[in-house]
Amino acid sequence: MRLRDLLLMALVVTTIAAGCSRLTFVKPSLKRHNYRQVAPEYNVREDNAAGRGRTAAIDRVALAEQRLRAGQLDEAETEAKAALKADPKSADAHTLMAMLDEQRGLAAQAGTHYAKAAELAPDHGAQLNNYGAWLCGNGRAAESLAYFDRALADPAYATPAAAMANAGSCALTAGQAARADHDLRNALMLDPASPVALAGMAENEYRAGRYFQARAFSERRLAAAPATRQVLQLASQIEQKLGDTAAAARYVQRMRVEFPEQGRDIRPGDASQ
Repeated sequence: MRLRDLLLMALVVTTIAAGCSRLTFVKPSLKRHNYRQVAPEYNVREDNAAGRGRTAAIDRVALAEQRLRAGQLDEAETEAKAALKADPKSADAHTLMAMLDEQRGLAAQAGTHYAKAAELAPDHGAQLNNYGAWLCGNGRAAESLAYFDRALADPAYATPAAAMANAGSCALTAGQAARADHDLRNALMLDPASPVALAGMAENEYRAGRYFQARAFSERRLAAAPATRQVLQLASQIEQKLGDTAAAARYVQRMRVEFPEQGRDIRPGDASQ
């Protein structure tokens, strides 16, 4: 299995929500998951210059991935840049550069690298899913859907539920409720505990006024993965609609306690706005 497959098989990222810029995408979160310490294994070494460059890039990418998992961003960047110098067509190296840029809050630069990785690996599901996730998270939800479709067309893609959940959540952001419902339900058939799909379904049912169904999906989402402010806020909104103001207030209190910098000014009545 290539490095990009290992990196992109995580099922949760740093935040999980069903909104526009706060959507959760299945992209690497190196701080919250246990990754197998497995470097890619290649048994064939090429003797020509291009082949040696590719081999050197593979080795450098493996080192960069290890440094990134250890939180050594500068060292990871050094290795990733060395990989790109050895092989400018390394999609893996561009992916790592994108991940580094995202960790540093450089969204535009990350997008450039994700786009290049998708260009270099146009049939590789993980790379296409990653770029689609970046597009959706940066205000281009409708445009992202084609990349998720292409990711799902890759028969070797190891985590189709990830791209399906992303597609559904981004369709919801793009105002395509019917597609969102279809993709999110299909994602849950593949992975019943998908936090992304559960959050998306809770949001979709809430928007449609089906509050009891929204509550069921919200509760499943809260049981599937650590809460985020957005997930708690939606849960509070749902309870407000169902008339359980005490439950709504409890979710708001959780927001204040678990996300003090984001939720300290929230009052129970605000959750239904």
